Amino acid sequence: MDNARILVVDDEVHIVELVKFNLEKEGFQVRVAYDGITALTQAELVRPDLIILDIMLPQLDGLEVCRRLRSMQDFSSTPIIMLTAKGEEFDTVLGLEMGADDYIKKPFSPREMVARVKARLRAKRILEAEKATGRKTLVFKDLIVIPDKHEAFVGERRLELTPKEFELLKLLASNQGKVFSREVLLEKVWGYEFSGDTRTVDVHIRHLRQKLGESPSSPQYIETVRGVGYRFKERES
Repeated sequence: MDNARILVVDDEVHIVELVKFNLEKEGFQVRVAYDGITALTQAELVRPDLIILDIMLPQLDGLEVCRRLRSMQDFSSTPIIMLTAKGEEFDTVLGLEMGADDYIKKPFSPREMVARVKARLRAKRILEAEKATGRKTLVFKDLIVIPDKHEAFVGERRLELTPKEFELLKLLASNQGKVFSREVLLEKVWGYEFSGDTRTVDVHIRHLRQKLGESPSSPQYIETVRGVGYRFKERES
């Protein structure tokens, strides 16, 4: 059970009640607001560990609420998950640019929503520990890679990776957007003395993608660069 404080902001009562019920069932402390002005007031009173914020709000929209929160020192790193309706893709991009960490499209699965919340809170705790200890942690969407401990998570799920799969993931995630040829990946992960061919890389990438739960045709993390090799997708925000 988790006793983290969560602020839920939406002007639709049934959405607020659905989110509140499912979060409280997991042990979270939930406060609610139904407009942007009240959201800012509640945030300062409650000091939430995470905020779920709808874009379309009365008095002050969610984008402006997000912008104002990010301008305050106390909320500069508080995880913010935006709720978006179908057709609000442009607003979603603006929300990410203003500092939101993630977004969930309506209608959504309560199970997915809870998983996203837990993943963001886990990432927050890990990053706070990293600041305190100086240990490096890689966070991208729901993926968390902890190099020093040879651990990786997607949401709450711990990935069971072989040593080479972990080294591949760590190398790619540490260099987001950089394209690595198969030959370079062989050299960096397997070493100069490895006598196998580049198909070894393809096999390990395929297994790694399966464990990450992604499809090569629509990857969230590892992209294929045709005729060259692979790269880890760059952050969207």
